[in-house]
Amino acid sequence: MNDIIVGSVQLHLSTKANRTHRAEIAKLMTHPNYRRNGIARSLMENAEERAQQEERSLLVLDTREGDPSNLLYTSMDYIQAGRIPSYAISANGELHATIFYYKVIG
Repeated sequence: MNDIIVGSVQLHLSTKANRTHRAEIAKLMTHPNYRRNGIARSLMENAEERAQQEERSLLVLDTREGDPSNLLYTSMDYIQAGRIPSYAISANGELHATIFYYKVIG
């Protein structure tokens, strides 16, 4: 390949005693020029595999309402758990709702 980074995902492992069974998908990003090529799905699958290796059975995440990633998460069997209005502020100062998702794995 071109030795360029086109995507990234962060998996945060909970370390508190009552949370050692879960992890959070904290950030999933794909370079705009490389979207719709399966990169985000592959990154998510790898994050899920790593979570299982770390003996995690529950994944949680949130994303802006209306973001294309909502389609990815639901297609990967993440379940919508709720919506919070005015949760995040965009670069232009606009407030956006967020959707919380979870998935039981392993």
